[in-house]
Amino acid sequence: MLSLSNLIGRVPGGVAQGIIWGVMALGIYITFRVLKESDLTVDGSFATGGAVAVMLITAGVNSWIALLVAFAVGVIVGICTGLIHTVLGIPAILSGILVQFGLYSINLHIMGMVANVSCSPVKNHVLITMRNIPMAIGVGFGFAAVLIIIMYWYFGTEQGCAIRATGNNEHMALAQGINVSNMKVIGFALGNGLVAMAGGLMAQYQGFADVSMGRGAVVIGLAAIIIGEVLSELIFPKGCSFYTRLTFVVIGGIVYYLIMIFVLWLRVDSNDLKLATAIIVMLALAIPNLRKGLK
Repeated sequence: MLSLSNLIGRVPGGVAQGIIWGVMALGIYITFRVLKESDLTVDGSFATGGAVAVMLITAGVNSWIALLVAFAVGVIVGICTGLIHTVLGIPAILSGILVQFGLYSINLHIMGMVANVSCSPVKNHVLITMRNIPMAIGVGFGFAAVLIIIMYWYFGTEQGCAIRATGNNEHMALAQGINVSNMKVIGFALGNGLVAMAGGLMAQYQGFADVSMGRGAVVIGLAAIIIGEVLSELIFPKGCSFYTRLTFVVIGGIVYYLIMIFVLWLRVDSNDLKLATAIIVMLALAIPNLRKGLK
């Protein structure tokens, strides 16, 4: 028998993890929606952020500083992808695959050639842990809110507007004197920096870093973005501000993970979660077209 109380009991944990995935989705949003580029580096940079954060925290470094270093390492990873794309002329999607592929070995070296490194909240000071879900939700919401405010401010600056212009119309941006190559590199850097920071948060939350913890992260991020966009269109059919769209990206991450919890509550085999994710993303992508067809 399916227990409703069991489902309700799982919801807070799902919200906490959904916020972290929502933060990761903010990074993917920069490349996928702002730059209009497909960046598959995130599967590797998510694990890189987790590995860097855990190794620093277990070495006695403050958890906030560990997160900032994870962000900085993610920025470096994004710069590598951006330069491969802009300087070498390799398509963005292939550049991301190449960097992601190479990051597997780099992540192993970061973790001392061990595939899994523990970061116990008992022995180490962490910002967020599954042992204290209410605190995890509070810290996660605060963290996401600050990031959204910073992103809203940054993309309103001259450089931020140049990045958005590059994504909207690269040829027009070039005609206006914008160095589109530099804007792309900056966009890839910021996106992967946020993804790596989310990886550091997830590693602290679950209590360990794994070399494969970022596998499928890009699909989850896209699911969060698309679910958030569908919800925002339902609530604001006439359109909404950039700030609201960023907020709905995080909300999309929460909704996605709550759907996953519901699927697991139905006793679906955990090995079928990838299939469930693919179906959810497909449905989310199809909803806008189905609505247009009905109209």
